[in-house]
Amino acid sequence: MIEGFFVHPANLDIIQGSVVVFWLTCALAVFVVSITKAGFGGSVGALAAPIMLTVLPAKLALAVLLPLYLLADFWTVYLWRGYALRTLLIWMCGCAIAGQVVGWLIIGYIDDGMLKLIIGAIALMTGARFYLNQFGLSLVEVAKNQHRKIRKKFKGRAVIWCGLSGLSSFVSLTGGIPVQVFMLPMQIQRFFVVGTLAWYFLVINLAKIPFFLQLDWFSASTLNTSIYLIPLVPAGVFVGRWLNRNISDKLFYHIAHIALIALGIRLIVTNIAGFG
Repeated sequence: MIEGFFVHPANLDIIQGSVVVFWLTCALAVFVVSITKAGFGGSVGALAAPIMLTVLPAKLALAVLLPLYLLADFWTVYLWRGYALRTLLIWMCGCAIAGQVVGWLIIGYIDDGMLKLIIGAIALMTGARFYLNQFGLSLVEVAKNQHRKIRKKFKGRAVIWCGLSGLSSFVSLTGGIPVQVFMLPMQIQRFFVVGTLAWYFLVINLAKIPFFLQLDWFSASTLNTSIYLIPLVPAGVFVGRWLNRNISDKLFYHIAHIALIALGIRLIVTNIAGFG
């Protein structure tokens, strides 16, 4: 390790404002990701980026979160090893990486304020989608016996939805929603859905590394921040398991999606008003 690489947690140059607020906010974001990876909360992992944006500029937040996403992804793949549909996975990853290339090509034209608006909009849409589903207006409902026809058309659908997932994952680490729209209508047995998605997110998050390096998003400060937050990943996984056993998904989903909507509105309003 390079001498002087590690910086005291209170002296990181990316911290603006209260040190206590910064670390509590980062801890909350990492907990959300880890709880989701433990199998509780579904797409609620989309909360992580909006939470981090309350204390960090968008590109720094993405750089801090990516190593932690990867750590959680390796854990998830280990838990669900053996449950993956290989052909489907190859198409999904190929289309998503193509979408990431598009994201890499356009990211230079997206400033920090615009990136916050994009992430805020995705957070708001995620919350809205959840409540639409509660009223029977799901975007991924499938008519009886239609899933067989949808499975046969998976290549064309992968180009659209996984490509969009790769793009949104690159610019905001929120690629879960489009890929769910791709996966759920096929009505695949849930163990294989979870296992395939575990490998999918590991692959596309690994694919981001050379792009992030080329864009010079990683720094000693972002990596130090990620390193100091690593112990929270297994802690979050433990909490996720506890929630699985003791709290209903319904209650957690409502609390988390209300928070997601609130954070999305905050990001959109503050940036439109010029205060983001």
